[in-house]
Amino acid sequence: MGFLLRLFSKNGLFVFFIFLQLIALVLVFSRNSMQQSWVAGQTAAFNSWVSGYIDEGASYLKLKQINEQLVAQNKTLMEQVYGNNSTGKPQFRKVHDTIGGGQIYTFVDGEIVFNSINRKDNYFTINRGKRDGVLPKMGVMAPNGIAGIVINTTDSYSLVQSVLSLNKIKINAALKKSGYFGTLTWRGEDSRTMHLSDVPKYVPLQIGDTIITDGKSAIFPQGIMIGKVAGYEVDSKTGFWDISVELSEKMGNLSKVYVVKNLKKAEVKKIADTLQATINKEK
Repeated sequence: MGFLLRLFSKNGLFVFFIFLQLIALVLVFSRNSMQQSWVAGQTAAFNSWVSGYIDEGASYLKLKQINEQLVAQNKTLMEQVYGNNSTGKPQFRKVHDTIGGGQIYTFVDGEIVFNSINRKDNYFTINRGKRDGVLPKMGVMAPNGIAGIVINTTDSYSLVQSVLSLNKIKINAALKKSGYFGTLTWRGEDSRTMHLSDVPKYVPLQIGDTIITDGKSAIFPQGIMIGKVAGYEVDSKTGFWDISVELSEKMGNLSKVYVVKNLKKAEVKKIADTLQATINKEK
């Protein structure tokens, strides 16, 4: 108390001046509409600034929930493309391939727990295994394109051979525009690029043409996005096009994937074995 008295006795005039200024400001802003509008505008701007930061913080906290919703939406869209829609816990779902061929596929979503892209033969591991119905030789897709083929499984995990594997994976792929197909391989040069071969050189090409799965294997359905034509030249050894394909999926940034099961794969294999046996007899 004594301190306050000494403060006011030494600075009384200054304190009284500040008091009068406050009264003047109150009178000005309470009696004049222009000043009131200015105060209201500044208050609104400050509230918007604070609300913006609050909204950004809330959005950040909801990223996991949003990501899970996007995964569910991606799976729903895939199932709409290849057949009937269904919901539920991760499990294989029967969906008819409406693009053609009458094949039946099922899908299950999974997450990457390990991935490599800098080796000659690359692999990644997903958190789905035998318990979820995942078996070797099943195709694996990512939201933007093909990713690999399952080569081994445990109860809860699966090891997948990445498409970025030198001479270990060959994908049947086609030019979406013309329908001509060939063999897609990786040459160990760039994790963003694969090569499409066996396409006749009379087939018209353009930079940016879309490359898709051709559905002629028992692993991937027809029409799955692979990438775009990034360049092409005639292979002097074969006389066919050597087409550089820029992958639509960034293999070094994989997170969510979908395992594909062809329920008629055994039937397709039986026919292929019969054909091979016939060829062997003719020899």
